[in-house]
Amino acid sequence: MCRLGYLDTIDAESAFGVYCKPRDRLRDEPVPYGPVVHGRANLVEDDLLVAENVRCTVGDRVLFDELSLSLRPGDLVEIRGSNGSGKSTLLRCLVGLHEPDAGDIHRNVDSLYVGHRPGICGRMTPIESLRWLAGITNSNADTAFIGVALDRVGLDEARHDVCDSLSAGQQRRVALARLLVSAAPLWILDEPLTALDDDGRDLVGELLTQHRAIGGAAVCATHQTLPTAPGGTRTVTLGS
Repeated sequence: MCRLGYLDTIDAESAFGVYCKPRDRLRDEPVPYGPVVHGRANLVEDDLLVAENVRCTVGDRVLFDELSLSLRPGDLVEIRGSNGSGKSTLLRCLVGLHEPDAGDIHRNVDSLYVGHRPGICGRMTPIESLRWLAGITNSNADTAFIGVALDRVGLDEARHDVCDSLSAGQQRRVALARLLVSAAPLWILDEPLTALDDDGRDLVGELLTQHRAIGGAAVCATHQTLPTAPGGTRTVTLGS
């Protein structure tokens, strides 16, 4: 089950990103977590997502076929390929926004999808956006925690500015702050480095490294090498 954000745009899932529950788990059933570490929880060791023999086409053109991958706690998968090779389509399949032509995708934990657009409501402030996300995802993040998240992404002084007044890089940082507010173990990120300066790109690397260290995993479509700690990164190249 996917929960869409504020439906103020034609492309609905871009409004706030998408938070998805596994299709075979009830809405309020807890995610299987282990002991809490640094205020968040370590996942039990199990596959978070499994994709088997996935096929996707656009018209008569095959984007990818017999594609299989799995993610366990600590994994990071980079999806590479030229423009139009199907990177975004694959991510949308993984999160449940696009139905593949063939194959099976099993999502065993909650996931948070952040598209290549920031996906924020311009009439809201960063703190309002994150409060809204916390509300629809049953997150325990209170106002104080949300403030810490905004400070972590460098938006402490802009927390009460409407998002339409922010630069493209700042809007991307609001999107990144959603990762901190959400408890989703699986992150699905489409071009997470878009519009960011050098410090912002380093921030993405730090967030991914920390997420993996506490048992989370991520799939990222990217044209750039992600600045993460070495080890545990796999690459899937489309169109090759």
